[in-house]
Amino acid sequence: MNKLVSVVALSVISTAGLTASVATAGSAAASATGIYANCTALHTRWAHGVGKRYAHDHTSGVPVRNFYHSTYWYNVAMRHNSGLDRDKDGIACEAH
Repeated sequence: MNKLVSVVALSVISTAGLTASVATAGSAAASATGIYANCTALHTRWAHGVGKRYAHDHTSGVPVRNFYHSTYWYNVAMRHNSGLDRDKDGIACEAH
């Protein structure tokens, strides 16, 4: 009887640890994929925004040139939140 109780207890402990590690991995994967709710969240990864490889900032003032150039990551961010590039210049959340 003691062996059966030990096996059941070990099984419960193993399952609890697995659930905790899956939850942690899921939240890390979400932040690593570039899915951001707003520009403040995106700026935690890319301080000056992310844009297509050959994008140019359309402003009347000083254009932003130091954003992260990656068409892939721009498309990932825009696919999940199209409001990140309000002026439609190919740069999401550009900041000076």
